[in-house]
Amino acid sequence: MTQISRFTGEIVPIAQVVTGDGDESATFRGGGFADYALVSLHCLRIYLDASYRMTIDLLKEMPQITGEIGLNAADLPSPSTLCKAFDRLEMSVRRVLLRQSAQLHDPSKHAAIDATFYERSAARRHYCQRISYHVQKLKVTKLVDTESQAILDVHCSTTREGSDADLAEQIARRNADDLRSLAADKGYDKQALRNALRKLGIRPLIKHRIFAPYDLAHNARIDKQRYNQRSMTETVNSAVKRSLGFAVRARSWFREFREIALMCVVYNIKRAVKQ
Repeated sequence: MTQISRFTGEIVPIAQVVTGDGDESATFRGGGFADYALVSLHCLRIYLDASYRMTIDLLKEMPQITGEIGLNAADLPSPSTLCKAFDRLEMSVRRVLLRQSAQLHDPSKHAAIDATFYERSAARRHYCQRISYHVQKLKVTKLVDTESQAILDVHCSTTREGSDADLAEQIARRNADDLRSLAADKGYDKQALRNALRKLGIRPLIKHRIFAPYDLAHNARIDKQRYNQRSMTETVNSAVKRSLGFAVRARSWFREFREIALMCVVYNIKRAVKQ
């Protein structure tokens, strides 16, 4: 069995559970498509790192892959239909997909958080100038399981304003039931964040910036082995960019956010099928 076949075999049942369309046919009378089929096609598009049109062309030559989704070459949607379906899948659905894909790795509940940046595609420079949208990079914060290196959650922003510590608290609250400890670098040094994590039952592994001798004492009490695992976020960020690209294809900011979320889903499943 090829790797793309194993990937499809994992994404289809996950998409069926998340969308609730597991008992339905992939196609409806009148030319409609089940949500799980569209989710699977979008994940395959990102997996193949191809445009909408190229994805459909490639899948027409892969009857085994389309058959696992419940489609055949004649049933495949047009590129424009697939593109429009991308907007109907809300970010909340993508977060559930990400959570389900992370469960393939049996997360350890010990996580780390860090941010990285993704480029807007250079091919859209004229478009950005035409609509006076000058954001060149997206700030993407990922919550990563330090043992399995699975991405547990993701947050996207078009601005660098705001506190990283406040953002980390927001992400931690969203995943409080699945975390025992959270590691981060000194950029997340904020006592309010540590207090909030402790109230959530999460052990903060965040070193203090050195302003006084007692800051050294605080740092000495940190579990070094767990804290050093925070570098796994950099490893994951590098792996995602090498395998799926360092830029996003979408034009509008909300579509870019959704594309990043699906990239994280694809990364989790690709890593699972390689093991």
